[in-house]
Amino acid sequence: MTSSATGRGRKGKRERRRMGLLSNRVERSEIKAGDHIYTWRAFYTYSHHGIYVGGHKVVHFTRKKETSSSTDSSSISTSKPELLSTCPTFPDCGFQHRNSGVILSCLDCFLDKGSLYSFEYGVPPSVFLSRVRGGTCTTANSDPPETVIHRAMYLLQNGFGNYDLFENNCEDFTLYCKTGLLPIDDQGVGRSGQASSAIGIPLAAILSSPFKLLMAGPVGMATITAGMYCAGRYVTDIGVRRDVAKIAVEDLSVNMGWTEDEQSSISAAFEQKT
Repeated sequence: MTSSATGRGRKGKRERRRMGLLSNRVERSEIKAGDHIYTWRAFYTYSHHGIYVGGHKVVHFTRKKETSSSTDSSSISTSKPELLSTCPTFPDCGFQHRNSGVILSCLDCFLDKGSLYSFEYGVPPSVFLSRVRGGTCTTANSDPPETVIHRAMYLLQNGFGNYDLFENNCEDFTLYCKTGLLPIDDQGVGRSGQASSAIGIPLAAILSSPFKLLMAGPVGMATITAGMYCAGRYVTDIGVRRDVAKIAVEDLSVNMGWTEDEQSSISAAFEQKT
């Protein structure tokens, strides 16, 4: 290998390590079935998450398809799947049941010309806190790939409730598929690290305001705000939270509406955990 090639290789590794401070970019050849992947959208404003199930396919969670108001709802079968994509490569790309936000897409359509990133599981607290952006890793451990894929494919057929930006979004979906963990108490907080970051930045600034008089200048103010932001992200991480329990995917109702029996089993699972 020439010195110039060696230099380019070292430069690439340094760039990879630098990018790792924000998120973990990977090549397509590196991902495996059962991996939690994501891509940045709108100039890194937010990221979209999904479960890679193999065969260049991704199961992910979006807003439900709006049906035409002129259509007679009584003639529509809510279980009938639809293809929402005109992907020329994979005929089944865009497979989605009506009244469900869970969709199967090919990897190209999922990425939508964006880069590919891998969500990391079981990271130490020090690594978690070092990440500037939320929604890139968790201290929680992942279940085996076959379990993850089973959850994703089951939810593709049965739905994952209503999409909500802060309480039930695409990252919440993938975190559940990977861990089986679900919040028990309805506190308006999902599992999404991305949502926690969005809430945590202004909240940290507000909570740090009483310390303004103790600050020697803007540097001190920024330090306390950053510390509170990181602490807020950490305590809301699904691997740390105490208000979650492991719930079998078969115990979730089609639209995430708990029946009395299901709520009892979930509460029992939470009590057993604590």
